[in-house]
Amino acid sequence: MIVRIMSEGQFEVEGADLDALRHVDEELLDAVRREDAEAFARHLAEAVAVVRRGRPLPLDALAESELVLPAPDMTVHEARRLFDEHKILF
Repeated sequence: MIVRIMSEGQFEVEGADLDALRHVDEELLDAVRREDAEAFARHLAEAVAVVRRGRPLPLDALAESELVLPAPDMTVHEARRLFDEHKILF
């Protein structure tokens, strides 16, 4: 799966890391829904760490991302606003 970390780039994530990412992504979305800043920061850091274990794609690669993670320094309120603007359904 191709995953983009906003402000960093794209990574190819596979295998056990992909399974871990799917789990933490659900936790991350739940934290955004609840606007739980502590849980959001914790799950975002975990998701970013999992993605960074993947294979980085060259900056000039033109691959469609299947998942986009917020920038590592984004707050839960910024993430909520971003999701609302892009009409991402919870």
